[in-house]
Amino acid sequence: MQHPTAPYHEHAVREEVEKVCAEHNLPVERDAHGNLLVYLRSKRRRKTLVLAAHLDHPGFEIIKRLTPRSWLARFRGGVADTYFRAGTPLLIMPGRARATLGRRKHKSERMFEIMSHVPSPIRPRFAVWNLRDFKIDAGRIRGRACDDLVGAAAVLAALIDLRRSRTTANVIGVLSRAEEVGFHGALALAHSGKLPKDAVIISLETSRELAGVKMGKGVILRVGDRVSLFDPAASRFLAEVATDLKEKISFQFQRALMSGGTCEATAYQEFGYRSAAVCVALGNYHNCASEDRISEEYVNIADACSMVDLLTASAKQMPNWDRLVGRFPQRLRRSLRSARNHLRRTTTSERP
Repeated sequence: MQHPTAPYHEHAVREEVEKVCAEHNLPVERDAHGNLLVYLRSKRRRKTLVLAAHLDHPGFEIIKRLTPRSWLARFRGGVADTYFRAGTPLLIMPGRARATLGRRKHKSERMFEIMSHVPSPIRPRFAVWNLRDFKIDAGRIRGRACDDLVGAAAVLAALIDLRRSRTTANVIGVLSRAEEVGFHGALALAHSGKLPKDAVIISLETSRELAGVKMGKGVILRVGDRVSLFDPAASRFLAEVATDLKEKISFQFQRALMSGGTCEATAYQEFGYRSAAVCVALGNYHNCASEDRISEEYVNIADACSMVDLLTASAKQMPNWDRLVGRFPQRLRRSLRSARNHLRRTTTSERP
């Protein structure tokens, strides 16, 4: 999270991920579109679990120089117009040169003037809000880009845990680019065919807190988003794994339709992949705080840890997919037998 990121400008975060993978002997590759694929393969014929998060966060893309100290920039990502106030502090990247947001330059497009405090010695590529990169405070992770760098960190944490425990599993961590502008990295990867078609894909996100879910109450099993409902079997599998975890350890989880936005599970599902999703509740979604203020995002640390616990347990339980997914149908069949017997005994009408 110490590395600023924006759509199409995820390079510093991506390099940090590659360093972490090298430290933990996790094979990693870049695909043709710059997405990262991290591998944990120990049994070729075992069903593959894909853990998918993204590396970008809403930010400004520098288009051209206007004066020695000002630049034309396009904002990429979902933030309401009322948050773009002239004078809001920014950082120009690379180099972290301090700057401020200037006037809007186009009525129909989000084009703005950005004014740097000093002339930039190198050509800037993008800009971000001048907020803290990362801080732990009162049981929360705070920073500019919890969405979705907390998800990316959870993917890596789960893979590292699985490797350390010598788990027999086939897991691919996918860290995609340019999600905030329409899942561009995920769409390119899904179309490429690099992922096994019979893989189960779990999309990881931070998602704005909605009615029915609460920050601090654990990972959220996301049954759908604003556009889609996710695969019933994959969602049931996650629910069964979470229920088993709750009986064994101190573990909390929630289950909800998180309709505040659309996540990559929808994109993968449209390409025929069996997809599900998990998330943690997010404060100040896309840096949008009360009274139209730009502020740090935040998540609960215990929620993020519970997401890692669920991912690790899910990978370990993949060999038991059929048994876990079949639990509820078995309960229904047992209920059916009891119901039929009882219904037959009470078929005839009662007479006084």
